[in-house]
Amino acid sequence: MIRSQIMKAGVGIVTLLLLLTGGQTIQAGVTKDAASKYLDNVQKGNPGFKSVGKITFGPGGLLVVADPAKATITVIDTHDVGPLKKLEKKIPKIDVAAAASMGVEPEQLVIADMAVNSESGNVYLSVRRKTDGQPAILVIDAQGKVKNFDLNEVDYIQVALPGGKDSKIRNITGVALASDRLLAAAQSNEEFANKIYSIPLPLTHGTSADIYSAETYHVAHRKWETRAPIQSFVPYSNKGKNYIVGAFSCTPIAKFPLDELQSGSKVKGTSVVELGSGNRPLDMLTYESDGKEWLLTNTFRFHWEKSMYGPSKWWGVRVNMDYLDAEDVNEEAARRNVKKNAGPDGIEIVEQLSGAVHIDKLQKKEIMVLRDNEGHLDLEITELP
Repeated sequence: MIRSQIMKAGVGIVTLLLLLTGGQTIQAGVTKDAASKYLDNVQKGNPGFKSVGKITFGPGGLLVVADPAKATITVIDTHDVGPLKKLEKKIPKIDVAAAASMGVEPEQLVIADMAVNSESGNVYLSVRRKTDGQPAILVIDAQGKVKNFDLNEVDYIQVALPGGKDSKIRNITGVALASDRLLAAAQSNEEFANKIYSIPLPLTHGTSADIYSAETYHVAHRKWETRAPIQSFVPYSNKGKNYIVGAFSCTPIAKFPLDELQSGSKVKGTSVVELGSGNRPLDMLTYESDGKEWLLTNTFRFHWEKSMYGPSKWWGVRVNMDYLDAEDVNEEAARRNVKKNAGPDGIEIVEQLSGAVHIDKLQKKEIMVLRDNEGHLDLEITELP
């Protein structure tokens, strides 16, 4: 049985701050056990974000934040460690409440990502107000109440994602806290634009990450590519070796070895599954059901006008993780049967992900879903098959 080792509630990256005048706030703090194990040279104050992106949680209420504009990753000790209180009921049109907390209408608010803290059950949104570009973290409690997260005096570390002499980070597309390191995926303006970053634990404020340029065989395109970025990923360990398993647009799933690499080197990914062209993966996580381990990803169908895989442009699929150790790879990789909901064996469309714009793992088979509802967003817990 393949075993994955993932230290996160879901894949993502975190965002922002800036206390909104007059808004309700939650004060962040520090959990000494979590901070001492994962963080070193902890700073207190305002991390000074310029932008916000994906978000994810590590153990002990540690919130990981990507700032694409600064090309940094920040880890904040939120002191949000429970007890666990799950969302009591589905919250329709949570985007309306989120926008109201920022003083704008829903169409004036961009929700970049969602992460659920599996220790407390609180849901975190990374958002940006269009009217002035102000970023913020919003927190949703079990009753569905939305509050702004005060980051003026937090305990945090911040590390840089380096580029080359003439290179620049265009976007940070994913981040995850693995058992021994922090991982990030990004896109630069170089020919080898697809970047993977690795930072060993404990994370020390002011340091820089090791950087690898990634090359991937895109099964649908029938060629090796260097510019397409990893859209979502999870850390993965098997037989004592460490990998990133990532999904790309159009839509190969590939694994990249991380051990024994030197910073600045190039790494070739092995494509193990092809989900079909015309899709962009959004989130990725793993879970166990009926004795099997599954890789789960929700995607956006950008070729929805040509064909749909269900009632929504947002859909999802699960893949038996035995495929990660498959012998048939790259040109011979398993291809999802795009004419059916299942096939080949171990690759299945998941109905619970229809309309899912963002997902994150709460516990076991329960996930938090931010679901499209005729242009609005509903927040709910759903159980996976």
